[in-house]
Amino acid sequence: MKLVVVSAGLSSPSSTRLLADRLTAATLAHLDAEPQVIEVRELATEIAQHLVTGFPPARLAAALDTVAAADGLIAVTPVFAASYSGLFKSFFDLIDKDALTGTPVLLGATGGTARHSLVTEHAMRPLFTHLRAPVVPTAVYAASQDWGEQGLARRITRAGTELARSMRPATPHTAPHTAPHTAPHTIPDTDTDTDTDTAAAIAPRSPTGAITSADPAHGLRTVPFEQRLAALRAE
Repeated sequence: MKLVVVSAGLSSPSSTRLLADRLTAATLAHLDAEPQVIEVRELATEIAQHLVTGFPPARLAAALDTVAAADGLIAVTPVFAASYSGLFKSFFDLIDKDALTGTPVLLGATGGTARHSLVTEHAMRPLFTHLRAPVVPTAVYAASQDWGEQGLARRITRAGTELARSMRPATPHTAPHTAPHTAPHTIPDTDTDTDTDTAAAIAPRSPTGAITSADPAHGLRTVPFEQRLAALRAE
């Protein structure tokens, strides 16, 4: 399995790369995968050339192919002007519109203040939804004051677990064991001493006035009304 990590931090070292590394470690704790990191800042010149000429240089083309072949993706950006960075957006603008279809994505972002914590929801999630990539429920935003806090560590762990679960192959469904089909049990009719008088009294009349009554030997028989009336008078 291939886990691709895209980090759009502009400095080295950067808090963006630090968050990307921690998200990667949390994912690999639950999944056997081969991680590959793409530092977008190292491709800045190639990205600009591609946007102007329409032809990607070899190194950028290789990075785009790596993302397209990923089984899972971690995408982390610094926040600029309350959104993802222009470099981050420019890189994903060059991804083929069908390349990430069905590829699970974990979102991360870093910023100087907690006021931008919803950037993962109002900016990043719609971008990957447009690319038809399923985004795991937990996105991780790390403000400057969050580092070293247990809350950030818990979010990282939860997000990594969700991505690992999304990347695992689906377990084949096994149908529950069912008993072999048998015909419904029918209780045999053992009452051979049929009360024909009672049966005749409750049986419906036919249009000719006859009464249908039970016959132990042949099932049902029809008794003419006159015959039944004569029998009652004889009694």
